Amino acid sequence: MNGTLVLAVLLVVLYLFHPWMNIKTFQKVIGITLFLEIFYLIGHYLMNWPFPTPITLVQLFVVSGMGVALGVFFSRIWPLPLEKGFERIFRTFLIAIPSLGFGMGLQVILQGAHATQAIYLIFALAAWLGSSRFVRQDKAVITSNKRIEGTT
Repeated sequence: MNGTLVLAVLLVVLYLFHPWMNIKTFQKVIGITLFLEIFYLIGHYLMNWPFPTPITLVQLFVVSGMGVALGVFFSRIWPLPLEKGFERIFRTFLIAIPSLGFGMGLQVILQGAHATQAIYLIFALAAWLGSSRFVRQDKAVITSNKRIEGTT
């Protein structure tokens, strides 16, 4: 439980001070977390899942925040291409498959052997959603912006 709270505080500090994280990225984390909380509440009432405790809600926030952060860092290294095609598919596999493994490790760390949520899937989904943060710009757009600014 204490580890979850420490991770949550570190995650908030990361989102406050890192230059690649902005308010839209944090809104994405809050949106994913809110969706998951509603999903598990509905699952409790309709399918008799365990009721999500406050620490479980913090774990959902931590997992979605860490996943989006991983996606943003991946997006900064390899920006999303403008055109659809093989590169986008390959890029999706390169973020989804390792994030499933990281999510499994995070699930063991946060919930132990008896997990009540699919944290590894949540982490992978959040990483995939966060990987659209930076989009590659067209070279013609970059050169026209330089001409407008007066630089060559």
